[in-house]
Amino acid sequence: MLSPVEFIQQVKREVSKVSWPTRKEVVVTTIMVFVLVLIAAGFFLAVDQVLVRIIRAVLGLGG
Repeated sequence: MLSPVEFIQQVKREVSKVSWPTRKEVVVTTIMVFVLVLIAAGFFLAVDQVLVRIIRAVLGLGG
């Protein structure tokens, strides 16, 4: 069992080993995520619309 002081020291050592991303990397990655979310949303909207039309045609609901 570690003492609280030893634990904090180990945590500090491990955090110092972390490779933190630059601001530019964070911005670029965030933009990529938003773009991919928009693409996925558009895809699922299109698939949903196609399925709605097919189901309405099969069930004869018109419109």
